[in-house]
Amino acid sequence: MKDSAIAAAAAQIGATTTAPTVTTFFDDTTCTATHVVHDPATRAAAVIDSVLDYDAAAGGISYRSAEKVVEYVREHQLQVQWQLETHAHADHLSAAPWLQQQLGGELAIGRHIIDVQQVFGKIFNAGTEFERDGSQFDRLFDDGERFQLGSIDAIALHVPGHTPADMAYVIGNIAFIGDTLFMPDFGTARADFPGGDAQRLFRSIRRLLSLPSDTALYLCHDYQAPGRDQYAWQTTVAEQREHNVHVREGVNEHDFVQLRTQRDATLNMPTLILPSVQVNMRGGRFPEPESDGERYLKIPINRLK
Repeated sequence: MKDSAIAAAAAQIGATTTAPTVTTFFDDTTCTATHVVHDPATRAAAVIDSVLDYDAAAGGISYRSAEKVVEYVREHQLQVQWQLETHAHADHLSAAPWLQQQLGGELAIGRHIIDVQQVFGKIFNAGTEFERDGSQFDRLFDDGERFQLGSIDAIALHVPGHTPADMAYVIGNIAFIGDTLFMPDFGTARADFPGGDAQRLFRSIRRLLSLPSDTALYLCHDYQAPGRDQYAWQTTVAEQREHNVHVREGVNEHDFVQLRTQRDATLNMPTLILPSVQVNMRGGRFPEPESDGERYLKIPINRLK
């Protein structure tokens, strides 16, 4: 779908549908923002990028973060229609399957999750029992695919670069853009994971910044840039165009790719990348139990450096 067509479609959606309501739950352990967005008219809701609490030292999981979402949804009598993932996260485990059990909703992600499954299925030597066809999800969105949140029109946009499968969801006059952009003072997502590409990331960002200038952008993470003492996860297209330290207006593709590549070379892998991707490529589910009835995560040696 061409960027001009995206901008026109998003403008039409934002201008002709009810504005959604957004409540955000921020997990400061993983610096992740989970958004609950709902249609005020119908109470239909979507949970975007949920967090499963994971104790890396003990291999333990809990649902403290997800329980806050459940409490909010029930208190406000919302009906969850979607469990949306913007991509297979490398910094936290998804709580979507557990939330789906508690609240319902279709579990959805972009169709290119299949590419991620192919790459990381090999890295984790997942075997033939791991289906690499996206069947762990209820819905695989194509680029430019329209959907509904209650009475509100929405569109799914493929924005690869950080990973091959990143999606943004434009719901009414708001875009939920995952990791592609951070707050303007922090910049952009890294592009050095397997399947990542700085050139594609730049083009995806330009695609998002072709949306109407007053479009609200809700982010998946904030790492609190130096000099800022509060977490933040909401900005606008206009603010990003003018102030983003990596990709504001005037920064060309060549310069961005050079900057992003040099910066990525200095970064360590995320602390939770091995458990996170291993689980998230399965739609937030752990590998099947082994002969002793227990579930195990693999730690491949020297595969990610």
